[in-house]
Amino acid sequence: DVSLKDGDGFAVCNIAQKIQLPVIFLSASSDEETVVRGLNIGADDYITKPFRPKELLSRIKNVLRRHAGHQTIILLEDIQVDTEKAIIKKKDQEINLSALEYKLLTLFIDHRGKLLTRDQLLDEIWNIAGDFVNDNTITVYIKRLREKIEDDPTNPKIIKTVRGLGYRMD
Repeated sequence: DVSLKDGDGFAVCNIAQKIQLPVIFLSASSDEETVVRGLNIGADDYITKPFRPKELLSRIKNVLRRHAGHQTIILLEDIQVDTEKAIIKKKDQEINLSALEYKLLTLFIDHRGKLLTRDQLLDEIWNIAGDFVNDNTITVYIKRLREKIEDDPTNPKIIKTVRGLGYRMD
């Protein structure tokens, strides 16, 4: 709604656009200026009250269908990962990662919540490049990645060590 108790829907829409969430305004405000403003700032649709429930459901399905598979920004704590542009930001500041650090980060994202063993990391990241690496290489790259994305690399919140087994991103 454009008229929220603790703010306005336009501000919420701006935040949702940053992380590519679909937005449908559902509001009693039906004047042309408000509707056009909502659509111009990025809303996918604007429906005025009163509305017909079947029409609302159809519009929601259409918006979700258009957005299906289009999420390219992933949030991890205060980190934004734009997988389409390969841009990583921490607190709105761009972070520069090496190609292997980026591959490592996206591998963790793709396997979020799952344990990745050191052998899996070696197979997925380094064997593709055809490079021979030793076990210590994983430790070094995890350490470098944590230094760039974690607030406190010695007490990681994003990429956690599972002692004796590997690593996990929750």
